[in-house]
This record gives sequence, C-alpha cells and structure tokens, in this order.
Amino acid sequence: MWSGQPHPDEGHPPPLEAVPVPWKSVGPCKSHRESPRGLAETPGGEEGPAAAQLDVLRLRSSSMEIREKGSEFLKEELHKAQKELKLKDEECERLSKVREQLERELEELTASLFEEAHKMVREANMKQAASEKQLKEARGKIDMLQAEVSALKTLVLTSTPASPNRELHPQLLSPTKAGPRKGHLRHKSTGSTLCPAVCPVAGHTLTLDKEGKEVDTTLFAEFQAWRESPTLDKTCPFLERVYREDVGPCLDFTMQELSALVRAAVEDNTLTIEPVASQSLPTMKVATVECGSTNTCALSGLARACRHRIRLGDSESHYYISPSSRARITAVCNFFTYIRYIQQGLVRQEAEPMFWEITRLRKEMSLAKLGFFPQEA
Repeated sequence: MWSGQPHPDEGHPPPLEAVPVPWKSVGPCKSHRESPRGLAETPGGEEGPAAAQLDVLRLRSSSMEIREKGSEFLKEELHKAQKELKLKDEECERLSKVREQLERELEELTASLFEEAHKMVREANMKQAASEKQLKEARGKIDMLQAEVSALKTLVLTSTPASPNRELHPQLLSPTKAGPRKGHLRHKSTGSTLCPAVCPVAGHTLTLDKEGKEVDTTLFAEFQAWRESPTLDKTCPFLERVYREDVGPCLDFTMQELSALVRAAVEDNTLTIEPVASQSLPTMKVATVECGSTNTCALSGLARACRHRIRLGDSESHYYISPSSRARITAVCNFFTYIRYIQQGLVRQEAEPMFWEITRLRKEMSLAKLGFFPQEA
C-alpha cells in the first residue's frame, strides 16, 4: 500500500510536487474542466489522489509542448525539403532543355555535313565528266593537228612550183598524158625566148614556171616584208590584201550574221567541221543544238543536201552547210593553217616556193568563191 509519502531510503525520485511546472491550459480536456476551487473543497483525506492527478496533468502538458515543438520542427524540415525539391525540379527542367537543344544542333550539323558531302560528290562527278569530255576533244584535236602537220610537211618538203609532187597533185600530169589544152597553145620560139623577171625589192631573179605563171613583184615584195616578221595582224599590207581580195569575198555568205561568226571562228582557229553521219556514233552522245536541217544550208539559205555541219568554238550549236559552203570555208582554213605554220617556223623553204604555195591557196579560195569544189564520194 502506498501511503502518499515515499521513504527516502526507497531510492525513488522526489515527488513531482518539488518540480516547479508552470500551469498551462491544454484545451477542452475533460479532466481540466474542473475548477481549482473544487480541488480545494476536497476533504483532507483525499489529498494523495489529487496530487497524482495533478502530476498526470503536468505530464500531459509537457508531452503536448514536446509534440507541438516536434510538429513545428517537422514542418520546417518539410518546407526545406519541398524547397530543395523544387530547386532540383527546376534544375532538371533546365538540363532537359539544354539536352534537347544540343540534340537539335547535332541533328542539324549532321544533316548539313551530309548535304555538303553530297554536294562535293556531285561537283566532283561533274568536273570529272567535263574533264573527260575535254580530254576526248583535246585528243581528237591533237590527232587532227598531227595529221595536218604530217600532210603539210610532206606537201611543203616534196612539192614546189619548180618540181611539183605529181602524186599529191594529180592534176599536174605530163603533156603526153594530159593532152593539149585549148586556149594555152604557144609557139616553141616564144616559150624558149621568155626572159626572166627581176624583182627590184628582193634583188634576185624570178623565173617563169612551165605553165607560164609569173610572179607579181608587188605581191612578192609585200610577202617578203611579211615573211621577215610573220604575224596574223590583218592590218599589215600582205594580209590586208589577202583579206580584201580573197578571205572576205570567200566567206561572204547570204546569212551575214552567221558569216561574221564563221569568219571570227576561222581567224581564232576554233571552227570545227564534221560529217553529219558522225552524230549517229555512240561516242557523240552529248547535248547539241541543231540549227537548220540537212536539206537547207545555214550559210547560203539554199535548199541543198548538207553532208557536213560546223560548230563555232565551244558552243554546242551545229549548223548544216552545203558542199559549196564547206569548200569555201575549207579553202580559207587551209590558207590560215599554212601561214600559221610559217609563223611558227615549221616551213623550211625559200621565199619563192612559199610564195607560190600561198598563191595556190589564194587560187583555191577564188575558185571556191566562184562555185568550184571537188565532188564528194
């Protein structure tokens, strides 16, 4: 039985009355609704239970304070955790946006690199195709020029007016094979007593050949002056005369505009003549522009069977030409080819044979202008 007063030797702590605890109301608790006056009215025999009840109330008040402080601490910690979580969410959102931007930039960079690579491949293929085309054209021109050089060297080295090469010039047959010519009969005495002509400019004697041709001293003097310093300048007296008397009339076609273009291409050595049949070859499959038809000459405008066509420079346009127009252009091209060889030092002859060869080329231009041309096979 507990008597209300613990003995000191029992080892128990002092009674709760010795601990001063402030009084605090804890709300509408049933045990706290009683007035202290009621406690005071309790008989003296009931002091022990009242003190125990007061201790219980004090303990409950202390536990409530501890609970409230713990609740406030937890609320503060929760608030801090929510704040940190919000900051983390914002940081994650920012990093997500950065990652998306980097992915977009990477995709754009990859696409641009692929596009640039494809562009470089296309340009390389186009350049390769153009280079191959130029190589084929250059090889064709080289072969043509080599053939022309070989033929011209054979011509200038083996054929002279004094001793013409009859294999290269079948028209120069012996009198026994060719027979008498009408309009060229002369007495033997006349042919045996012809006097040599003296060139006052060159200072040497020019003899007449077997056909009765005679050197014009004025023309020969102009040629001599040009030969000392060969040039393609049309203002020099020699070429100015050839242009006026032979080149200009030979290339004077009905279609004036196209004639001027042909003349410029011939002077620049950029004109190409090719047979019409060559367009059917598989190696000639290039984009071309056909001007005119095979039944109408683009230069004369006449209805003629056109077996050749011309191309001016690097243009892809082709113009069909008749045999007569082709002969006129070819005669002028042969003349320019020969004087270019003289200018380049490829002709190793004296002045007189070179002059006669130029005279023959001028004769061909005159005959072509008059409508004479060799029949095609």
